[in-house]
Amino acid sequence: MKHILLISDTHSHLDDLLIKHIQLADEVWHAGDIGNSELTDAIKKLKPLKAVYGNIDDHQVRKEFPKNLIFCCEEVKVYMTHICGQPAKYIKEVNDLLIAEKPKLFICGHSHILKVMYQKQYNVLHLNPGACGKHGFHQIKTVLRFVIDNDQIKDLAIIELGNRA
Repeated sequence: MKHILLISDTHSHLDDLLIKHIQLADEVWHAGDIGNSELTDAIKKLKPLKAVYGNIDDHQVRKEFPKNLIFCCEEVKVYMTHICGQPAKYIKEVNDLLIAEKPKLFICGHSHILKVMYQKQYNVLHLNPGACGKHGFHQIKTVLRFVIDNDQIKDLAIIELGNRA
C-alpha cells in the first residue's frame, strides 16, 4: 500500500503547508511546471519523487525529468504527463499513449484546474491536482492525496492549501 501526494504547477513555490502533507505521503508525484531544481531537491530530501517536466521548465529540469512517465505503482499502471488537452479531445501523443499503454491511472497538470473523472472510453481514472504554486489564474492552491493498494485506487482526498496570493 502506498500513500501518494499528487501535485502540479508549483512554479518554483514550495508552500509551507504542503510540507506536512509531503511528510505524510510515501511518494510525491509532480505533474509538471516544477519551476526549478531546488524545489524538487527539497521534496526529494523528504520523500521519493516521480515527476514530469512542464512547459515552463528549463533545461536542467528537462534533463532530470521526462515529458511522459509510464510506471507501475503496486499493481496500477500510471501514465503521467503535463499537457494533455481536453478530456474529450486529447492531443494526439496523449491519445496514442493512452490507447497503446492502457493505464489505469492518467495524470496531467497544466490547466490549473482540479479534475477527477473516470473516462470510460479509455477505462482510465483521470486526475489533475490543480495548481499549488502562486502563478496562474487559479484562486485556491490544491493537491490530491490518495492510496494505491494492490490494484485499487482509493481514499482520494482534495487538499486545499489556501489562496494563491
